[in-house]
Amino acid sequence: MKNTGMNFRHLYYFWVVAKEGGITRASSRLGLAIQTISTQLAQLEQSIGKSLFLQQGRRLVLTEAGRLAMSYADQIFLLGEQMQEALGDTDTGKTRLTVGISDSLPKLTAFRLLEATLRLPKPVRLVCYEDQFDALLADLALHKLDVVLTDRAVRSGTTLRVFSHMLFESETIVVGAPALAAVYADGFPGNMNGAPFLLPTRNNALRGRIDEWFELHDVRPDVIGEFEDNALLNTFGRRGAGLYFAPAALASDLADQFGAVEIGRVPQVREQVYAISNERKIKHPAVEAILSSVHRGVFSPS
Repeated sequence: MKNTGMNFRHLYYFWVVAKEGGITRASSRLGLAIQTISTQLAQLEQSIGKSLFLQQGRRLVLTEAGRLAMSYADQIFLLGEQMQEALGDTDTGKTRLTVGISDSLPKLTAFRLLEATLRLPKPVRLVCYEDQFDALLADLALHKLDVVLTDRAVRSGTTLRVFSHMLFESETIVVGAPALAAVYADGFPGNMNGAPFLLPTRNNALRGRIDEWFELHDVRPDVIGEFEDNALLNTFGRRGAGLYFAPAALASDLADQFGAVEIGRVPQVREQVYAISNERKIKHPAVEAILSSVHRGVFSPS
C-alpha cells in the first residue's frame, strides 16, 4: 500500500470544517483565511485520492469517504482533547475518572455509585458520558473511558478485551405516582392485570425478566410506553403516566425525588449492576472507591 504520509494539520482542518458545517465558520473558529482552508482541504483530498465533501447549494456535505474519514478523525482529535484536559488535571492535583453510563441504568443508581468518588482524600474530576451499551464498550476498548457502569455483563465470546465486575443486584418493586398508586394499592400482584405500565425496551437486560414475571402471574399489562432511556421512563412515571419497575434498594430515593409510592415487591425480578473495565483487576483509585462503597452496603435498604 502506498503511504502518502498524511498531514495531520490538513486532517484537523477537515475535521473542523465538518464539525462547523462549512469553510466560512471553520475559518472564523481557526482564525485562518477561507482560501487557506480550501487549499489545504484540496491537498488532503489529493493525498488520499478521495473527495471528502460535496457542494449542495451553499452547504458542504460529507461523501461516503468523508463520513468514514470523519469517524477516524473524531477518535483522533477527541482523544487529543481528552489528553490535553487530563494533562491539565495533573496541575490541579485531581484524579480524572471518565465514566460511561449505559442509558438503561437508573440515574439514581449511577449517582449513588459515583458519589463515593467525591469523598476521596484526593479530589476527583468526573467526566460522564451516556450512551448505548455497545457504543460505550467500543469507547472503553479504545481507552476513551476508564469504566462503564451498566445493567449487564459483557457477552461471552466478544472480541473486545474487557472485563465485567458484578457490583450488586437488587430485587425490584413496582411503583407509581401517588394518585395512580392509590388505585392499585390492594391485591398486588393479582390486581395488575390491565394496569398501565411503563417498561424498558426489549434490548434492556431487565425487560426479559419483567415479561417472565408477567407471564408467571398471568398479568396482561396495558403498556403505555417503552423506553430505552431510564431517565425518560422515570419522568413519565413521575407525571403519573403509568406504573414502573425500580430497584428496591433505591425505594427511599425514589420516594424523595420522584414521589414514587411502592405498590408491591417483586423478588423474582432482580436488577443487576456491573462495572466494565479494561483490567481484570481494577486499579483506578476512584473505581476502587466505588467498589468499596458497595461492599460497605451503600445500597442496603433503609
